[in-house]
Amino acid sequence: MLLFCQENTLDKTNPFFIPLNIVRTSRKNQAVMPNIRNFMKEIRNIAIIAHVDHGKTTLIDTLLKQCGTFRENQSVDERVMDSNDLEKERGITILAKCTSIKWNDIRINIVDTPGHADFGGEVERVLSMVDGVILLTDAAEGPMPQTKFVLAKALAQGLRPMVIINKVDRPDGRPDEVVNEVFDLFVALDAKDEQLDFPILYASGRNGWCVSNLDDERKDLTPLLDLMVSHVDKPEVDKEAPFSMLVTLLESNSFLGRILTGRVYSGTANVNMPIKAIDLNGEVVETGRLTKLQTFAGIERVNVDKVVAGDIVSIAGLAKASVADTIADASVTKPIASTPIDPPTMAVTISVNDSPFAGQEGTKVTSRMIRDRLFAEAETNVAITVTETDGKDAFEVGGRGELQLGVLIETMRREGFELSVSRPRVLLRQDESGATLEPIEEVVIDVDDEYSGVVVEKISQRKGSMTDMRSSGGGKTRIIFLVPSRGLIGYQGEFLTDTRGTGVINRIYHSHEPFKGEIGGRRNGVLISTDQGEAVGYALFNLQERGIMYVKPQDKVYMGMIVGENSRDNDLEINVLKGKQLTNVRASGTDEAIRLTPPKLMTLEEMISYIGEDELVEVTPKTLRLRKRELDPNERKKQSRLKKAAE
Repeated sequence: MLLFCQENTLDKTNPFFIPLNIVRTSRKNQAVMPNIRNFMKEIRNIAIIAHVDHGKTTLIDTLLKQCGTFRENQSVDERVMDSNDLEKERGITILAKCTSIKWNDIRINIVDTPGHADFGGEVERVLSMVDGVILLTDAAEGPMPQTKFVLAKALAQGLRPMVIINKVDRPDGRPDEVVNEVFDLFVALDAKDEQLDFPILYASGRNGWCVSNLDDERKDLTPLLDLMVSHVDKPEVDKEAPFSMLVTLLESNSFLGRILTGRVYSGTANVNMPIKAIDLNGEVVETGRLTKLQTFAGIERVNVDKVVAGDIVSIAGLAKASVADTIADASVTKPIASTPIDPPTMAVTISVNDSPFAGQEGTKVTSRMIRDRLFAEAETNVAITVTETDGKDAFEVGGRGELQLGVLIETMRREGFELSVSRPRVLLRQDESGATLEPIEEVVIDVDDEYSGVVVEKISQRKGSMTDMRSSGGGKTRIIFLVPSRGLIGYQGEFLTDTRGTGVINRIYHSHEPFKGEIGGRRNGVLISTDQGEAVGYALFNLQERGIMYVKPQDKVYMGMIVGENSRDNDLEINVLKGKQLTNVRASGTDEAIRLTPPKLMTLEEMISYIGEDELVEVTPKTLRLRKRELDPNERKKQSRLKKAAE
């Protein structure tokens, strides 16, 4: 099978020129090519960081196209770097990914980083691989919390950012003001003088152009490519020293086993070379041989015989080495320093699905299968922690936030798992004096002026304190709060209701501070089914005045399942299976037409944050349900009495 690529991706004047249009592919669909990396004169390693939906993945698409990565007639998906289904559906980058382009005989490795703080573990590791960063900021929204998060990490490592004001063609764009806001952000993050002297480009990633001045001709991305080469230093490495690389990304391959991706800090490596893995403490994790060496060409990995210092590569051949380990020659004894990863701030308990409908939709339903999958995830995602409970039948999974945990659960659901998920709880710490500390988040809220009052009131009830409030123009107000993480659990839906769906909320971990005291939970009770069967339209019609329904006619329900939200603060048991009593007497004009309000549909993350301490989310490949932890109403009443007696 032939893989046809652009011929202009190599310098034909080089006596060792090898056309890429004769690259073969193996049975495992991996490209096989001679070692062409040494023909590149120089290397640049760059990461693109930005807030969610500011356009960094679209910009990379355009860079790949303009540098000849794809054929002119090749069909290419939008956001080609968002490779898995969840990323494409949600429009967010979840996993950091590497790509490579060639510009004027210089190889530029580009890393697309996640924009959401919940996936910050990826960002922290990736920044250790690069020598420069591109900070992408929306011309209308300006710097957002996740922008601040990743920029702080980059500045702390001494990287010199390049700033791109993207989407300047938006009608509500305000590029000049955003530049000032970016500069203020740099100052607030204690940037050094050389970091404050950052170059600025104005761009439209979707339309494929960038300029140094807004009055310049809007042609292509050449100014950006030239800036990458001139502003970012080439890697400072010692090619004569023994081989060493720091593992930054880890993934599993059914053919090759563990694939470790990272930057080569010194020396060169060849296929079948003996190596060892060293952890941060200097202990040898394992020894082995490099069975595969791969570098990046566009969006593909290509097999090579040799890699050199300064390049970003993937290797295979080790079974135990993990993220932050140093892969090195046998003579190396000292590990490469690695940036510590911020610990998880939130955890949920995942257990076997034990509802009456268990096993009807999923194929992976046992605790053993769930255990193996969770521990496999913890191996490749260092921001996730997994611990078994005392009974070995449930697992506490820690992460950065509801989105990260929700993505993990949604991924498992699509793989055929059935689960029960508890309400999230924050992970508390103890300081040296024994005082309890809890995670605090910085929350940036953009709302219409008329809704600012209710937002301030609701956040205050959740122990939040306002640090800034200013008008952002166009009838909008930007408010910044410091709020305990546990106070934000379940607030997203309430916030959208209060702002009529017009508000935007962004949050990021700020610090650990002394415990703020008790915070009130959900104010409304729930409607609970009293029997098992299919919901009936007649019953729902008569019950919908009781509150908001979560089910529609013919949905399967069971005793103890939550079918709606009560309009009052108590839980109410209802019968959604009750049909109309039929007689042989015709009614003349007395029957009412049944008009049902559409049920409220919630996403997995909304369900997880909505439930109370005594409730669970039932997750199956086809269905999401809310339920009480105890399905039997008599058992629930008994536990309620015991809880009150204990208090």
